[in-house]
Amino acid sequence: MARQRKQFPLRLPPELYDAYEAWAQDEFRSVNAQIEAVLVDAARKSGRLRRKSKESKKSTS
Repeated sequence: MARQRKQFPLRLPPELYDAYEAWAQDEFRSVNAQIEAVLVDAARKSGRLRRKSKESKKSTS
């Protein structure tokens, strides 16, 4: 089952979009996936998002 995601419009300056597009290509991701990865990493580093434990993954499967 696919994870549900909240959809919303995002406006970026063209030069920032271009930077994310190049970065995404370097990591073989879409721009959307790259933005999500950067946001998740920042949220984890700030302590606002915890990693899912192996136990919680098993209980949801």
